[in-house]
Amino acid sequence: MAKTSLFVEYNGNQVEDKAIVAAVKKEWTEAGNKVGDIKTMELYVKPEEAAVYYVINETESGKVNY
Repeated sequence: MAKTSLFVEYNGNQVEDKAIVAAVKKEWTEAGNKVGDIKTMELYVKPEEAAVYYVINETESGKVNY
């Protein structure tokens, strides 16, 4: 598979998918969880809010600003 990059651009700002995933993982671990415990991660990007809503393992949800 070819190397891919995903960027979200909105209102003069840009964020890469890797930065979004890293921010969610950071919040997850700061809450006392382990990255290795993540089995699934759903991300919902809301560029107008500069935020990502996430669902981890189909049960834990939250929001990260980027």
